[in-house]
Amino acid sequence: MSRDARLARAKERLDGLGWWPRPVRIDHVVVLVTPWFFRLPWFRRFDGHAFHFGMLLRSADVSEDLITHELCHVWQMQHHPVRMPLSYLLSGYWKNPYERQARAAVDATRQPAS
Repeated sequence: MSRDARLARAKERLDGLGWWPRPVRIDHVVVLVTPWFFRLPWFRRFDGHAFHFGMLLRSADVSEDLITHELCHVWQMQHHPVRMPLSYLLSGYWKNPYERQARAAVDATRQPAS
């Protein structure tokens, strides 16, 4: 499945949740494969990282679940562009409400194994 198809499918998954006033916008979302970024000390443990206009991925063959998770963060930043990133300073990673919501989005929209 192409990157564009996975991004569109992740959007469909999130649109079904209706958690924010507006659906996630993907028309300007950039997806970059940047293995070097994940060699940086803080990011070694991750396979994806979201920013306001897209996401960085460790490799091109990440799961649709990871793309959905990172797109959920983009969606969060579309609604709370300052509060969302700063929340990691106050809550850390594991207890962060935005992180919990992104994990819940994946769990709520995951297709049953066939």
